[in-house]
Amino acid sequence: MKKNIILAVLFGALVCASVRAQEQPDLVLAGEITFADYNHYLEVPFTVPPGVTRLAISFSQDGAEKRTTIDLGLADPKGLRGWSGGNKASFWVAEADATPSYLPGPIDPGEWRLILGVPNIRKGVTSHYRAEIRFAREGDKIPHFTPSVLKPEPGWYRGDLHMHTGHSDGSCLSRAGKKVPCPAFRTVEAAEAAGLDFIAITDHNAATQNDAMAELQPFYDRTLLIPGRELTTFRGHANEFGVDQPMEFRLERNQLADGVHKAGGLISVNHPTVPSGENCMGCGWDAAEFDFAKIDAVEVANGGTIRAVGSYDERQGLSYWYDLLNRGLSPTAVGGSDNHNPDEGTLGSPTTVVHAASLSERAVLDAIKAGRVFVDLGGPGRRVLDLSAQTASGRVEMGGHGRLAAGEEAKVTVHLEGADGQVEVIADGRPLLPVDGDRSFILRGDGNRHWLHAVVKDAKGAYLLISNPLYFQ
Repeated sequence: MKKNIILAVLFGALVCASVRAQEQPDLVLAGEITFADYNHYLEVPFTVPPGVTRLAISFSQDGAEKRTTIDLGLADPKGLRGWSGGNKASFWVAEADATPSYLPGPIDPGEWRLILGVPNIRKGVTSHYRAEIRFAREGDKIPHFTPSVLKPEPGWYRGDLHMHTGHSDGSCLSRAGKKVPCPAFRTVEAAEAAGLDFIAITDHNAATQNDAMAELQPFYDRTLLIPGRELTTFRGHANEFGVDQPMEFRLERNQLADGVHKAGGLISVNHPTVPSGENCMGCGWDAAEFDFAKIDAVEVANGGTIRAVGSYDERQGLSYWYDLLNRGLSPTAVGGSDNHNPDEGTLGSPTTVVHAASLSERAVLDAIKAGRVFVDLGGPGRRVLDLSAQTASGRVEMGGHGRLAAGEEAKVTVHLEGADGQVEVIADGRPLLPVDGDRSFILRGDGNRHWLHAVVKDAKGAYLLISNPLYFQ
């Protein structure tokens, strides 16, 4: 049997692990297959260094036109990790999730083996293969369930950042009409039907939904699935986004936030002013001994609370957020439906709308972190609320920070599309002035720090849209 297998190690230092095509692999396994390998299995060893939390493999070979078939499998130091045959050219394994055909679990350091099965190759044919391997470490910001972008163009993308499935307390009716834990595909299906561009399934303290999402993402390829979890404690609930690994939730909350950031994710405080008690254990956020500089976002509109009171109560999250802004912090305002049953039709109510560079996990999370976000309490639609300012030093986008010295002027513009209503500008938590549609106004600096944002209300004073702020230093 002619093996002639070459193991090439590229880049001694680990590259930030992303499966994005433009990034270089950490290892390349290359070799050739001949008729001597027909109906045999070849094992190509490679070394996984300590600290790796995920590995992704992309495979190609040049003999397909001559009917060469190479099946794929993977073994870790303890044994077989999975077998996908010839139906996948790329796959990943991680502690909490893996490409279907492969098992999630610890990424133990040591010798792993890429297994190549050769069910077909013709006599006289030599086929060359190449396997690119990429490693991720804790804290690397990587795409999880899809390695590519669903839409490459920048734009406004609409999503829901808070929902539950049968992996925690989500339920729906079975085919026989019984209330059962609801499978994750029903939630993804409902999100797609609602026209949402992205969702984060945030089951309570669970990570098992990630396996389901890994299987569902290739099929539901119009809706981006972002890993999430509602860290549910006795002293508050917080969503984390962009983390697939299990998280220890029985920690002091500053440690929770640190753990999320160390893993490369974002953390958002949920329904912070909802009373805690028998009806909702730990739902309100206990501020004692917590460093609010550690949070990335605040849920200013929670669909479950809105449904419970019959209307949006601005005290549920907006005033809480204002207080943090007045303390010099800048967490992003977001919303979430807190849906527990996809049959209710509440997914996307409210909607978190982000202006992202693309429809991809990293771009959406980067937009949330940057504050390029508004909340639409009317649910999925085509409404747009944006805010910008032109200062002497340049343009400031919604969520951005600009300099405005005493006596300097900034031209502030509120941009509204697809909605009728009264636009009101709020500065430092107090109404500044009402404006119409695309109206601009002049803001004069006084040498102090200020923030301002816009809200849109209907004729009865009910909230429709909530923007994130502009910050002036």
